[in-house]
Amino acid sequence: MRVLKMWLIFMVALGLVSFQQAPAKITVYLIGDSTLADKETKAYPETGWGMPFHYFFDSTVVVDNRAKNGRSTRTFISENRWQPVVDQLKEGDYVFIQFGHNDESKEKTDRYTSPDDYQKNLVKFISETRARKAYPVLLTPVTRRRFKDGKPEETHVDYSKLVVEVAKDQKVTCIDLDTKSRELLQRFGEEQSKLLFLQLAPGEHPNYPEGKTDNTHFSELGARLVAQMVLSEIRNQKLELANRIVKPVVKK
Repeated sequence: MRVLKMWLIFMVALGLVSFQQAPAKITVYLIGDSTLADKETKAYPETGWGMPFHYFFDSTVVVDNRAKNGRSTRTFISENRWQPVVDQLKEGDYVFIQFGHNDESKEKTDRYTSPDDYQKNLVKFISETRARKAYPVLLTPVTRRRFKDGKPEETHVDYSKLVVEVAKDQKVTCIDLDTKSRELLQRFGEEQSKLLFLQLAPGEHPNYPEGKTDNTHFSELGARLVAQMVLSEIRNQKLELANRIVKPVVKK
């Protein structure tokens, strides 16, 4: 009888495991500027960090990269790029929000956003995401490559601070990508950090026959390492999304 009882308990437990629902499929939307945007073939090897990002997750996650070159929070809204995201959001989705490069560009009046409006726009993204029972995640703008006396300088002092303030006030997950990316530049050093950006000698690549010196946009290596930093913070901050990261293959 005891053996039979144990067998029945085992079968019931096995049945419960078998009928557990698989995690619901979700979408992770990326909204922001050129530093994370998908790139056209003619721009290669320029790479946004959102491009390698989608390889990190299992089949329950779709990464939908809506980031676009040259966009600020203001133009992302005014060009009707935000509302389609809101319309498609469903419960459990994520919206990763990284702006700042273009918002802070006072010399470019077509995209500049005042500090007050920048914060209001971030709050709009947050509140409308939450209204759909989805999860907003704020990211400070990723750093530009600029060194002084062998140390990387802060290139988004004011607007990164605004992101952190909004995140604290709204109680939203915040990934300080500005600080993390400067730490990455420090590890590589002033000369070797050129490998992380779109830095090409004349004739080195057919897409840039005259060469290219770009301290804002990433190479494939730079984009992958920045994406990995975001992934690390997803783990560190214990987002539910961390449970959907692809498990490493263990060789036997």
